[in-house]
Amino acid sequence: MTRTDEMYDGELAVTSDGLPDWLAPVDRAARTVEPQQLSRFLPPESGGRQSAVLILFGDGPQGPDLLLMERASSLRSHAGQPSFPGGALDPEDGDPATTGPLRAALREAQEETGLDPVGVQIFGVLPRLYIPVSSFVVTPVLGWWRARSPVGVVDPAETARVFPVPVADLTDPANRATAVHPSGHHGPAFLVGSALVWGFTAGVIDRILHFAGWERPWDRGRQVPLDWRT
Repeated sequence: MTRTDEMYDGELAVTSDGLPDWLAPVDRAARTVEPQQLSRFLPPESGGRQSAVLILFGDGPQGPDLLLMERASSLRSHAGQPSFPGGALDPEDGDPATTGPLRAALREAQEETGLDPVGVQIFGVLPRLYIPVSSFVVTPVLGWWRARSPVGVVDPAETARVFPVPVADLTDPANRATAVHPSGHHGPAFLVGSALVWGFTAGVIDRILHFAGWERPWDRGRQVPLDWRT
């Protein structure tokens, strides 16, 4: 999807108008970042399951925050993992190459967290990325929570919990580590909200913090296994 300053499709728009000043670095980064700067896992030329996630920033009681959720442990894909709200595109979402991912991100967020999409301003779309283990081709959709609404678990079969995380906690070097998967894979991780955020979600957060200029030096040698609670 090509990111433009203003893109309309019915009532659906991508616009930076009215964003708070603190989100300007994320907006600027979204306009220029290249796919390979976000991940080494890029979509194949064909195939894959088209999906979208909503990366939703808001002004919370502890300052700027980011909405995350924990997937139910009974799910087939990425069970028990903290993640952005999101999921696969449905046919009614529309064209995956244009506004389909925008609708899917908002729809899935509403289904999973009870979020009212009317209060969300979409201000950017990052390049599509790939999750090899599930064959998801993911479009990260950036949103500003212009009018906050109550959120929580809608269906326990899909979502274990919903938790906004202060951006200050994500940038705090004390909360950063390198996650070690049993396969030997290493990747960025965040210990926030009594959760270990790792995998695709942590990788995207890590790159957003980096390209927005919010990243603070942290100990990359600090390793955390995925079963860190045991």
